[in-house]
Order: sequence, then structure tokens, then C-alpha cells
Amino acid sequence: MFNFTGEKPNNLGVKDGKLAACPGTPNCVSSQSSGGKEKIAPLPAVSIAEIKSVVEGMERTTIIEETENYLYAEFKSKLMGFVDDVEFYKDAAANVVHVRSASRLGQSDAGVNRKRVEEIRSKLK
Repeated sequence: MFNFTGEKPNNLGVKDGKLAACPGTPNCVSSQSSGGKEKIAPLPAVSIAEIKSVVEGMERTTIIEETENYLYAEFKSKLMGFVDDVEFYKDAAANVVHVRSASRLGQSDAGVNRKRVEEIRSKLK
């Protein structure tokens, strides 16, 4: 119906073993955050292929980039067309998959980014 996609951020990807920091708004979660409401636990050390399989099974999802240790997907909301950027980085040294999920526009997401990451986590068994 609507299409509030916003512009794709230019700071995505892994730089020096880190995903981009959350912007300080309540519509982002990151396992690499130092704390606060944006902190979320990393995912278990599964393969990027396993995560991709789960993500592809979710509605209104587009895989944008995939490497052996990185996956970037866009999730689009049903009604308004808001886009969330979701990244996964397999950190072999830490034996986890770091995750960052952030809305492109607005301030609040009513907990959607956190719920999405937890849904993905629940399907990685």
C-alpha cells in the first residue's frame, strides 16, 4: 500500500570484526552493543547458510548480500512498507553469530527488530 523504504544506510557490513553501531534510537538491536535496551544476545555459531534458510522462509524478505561469514537482508513491513536492515556476522573467534537489526526510518519499532531476531533464534535448532 505505502512504500516508506528510506535510503539504504552506507555504513553496513563488517569493519574490523564489527557491525555498525546502533544509532541510539529504540528501533535497533545489536549483539555487539555494550549494553542498554539495544543489547541482544548473539546467535549460536551456526552457518550463514542455516541463517539464510530461516530468513528466506520469512515474509517480505530480500537477501541483499551473502558471503561465507556475512548475510545482509532487508525486511519490509506489510502495511506501510518500512524497511529494516538485518545483518549477521559469523565470528569464528568468538564462536557466535553477531546480529544487528535496525529500522531505516523513524524512532520506534514497537519491538519488531528484537522480536524478529528472537524468532530467527528460535528456528535455529
